Amino acid sequence: QVQLVESGGGLVQAGGSLRLSCSASGRSSSNYVMGWFRQAPGKEREFVAAISRLGISKYYADSVKGRFTISRDNVKNTVYLQMNSLRPEDTAVYYCAADRDSSVKESDVEYDFWGQGTQVTVSS
Repeated sequence: QVQLVESGGGLVQAGGSLRLSCSASGRSSSNYVMGWFRQAPGKEREFVAAISRLGISKYYADSVKGRFTISRDNVKNTVYLQMNSLRPEDTAVYYCAADRDSSVKESDVEYDFWGQGTQVTVSS
């Protein structure tokens, strides 16, 4: 089992940047595919990005491609989401998730463990 804690959210102006961190404790994060999801008010939770266990494969939602970058440091048991060129529509609670399976997936139902989320608000 792994426990996940997100940090780094906040209020930023459109065009700005934030870096989210997801710290894993318990079992080593290298045992898990890691993903970032987000949920805006009144909307369903949606996939943002995911990264394979060794960080070789990365996947992004079309809406964030070219603006967001997912990375991981398995020594620090931490996954990052660098968010650049932020837009008001990126406003949401961002969640980190871990999947015990080795294949990278975009469906939130496939992920086994979740953090509590961190709020990102982008003002226009």
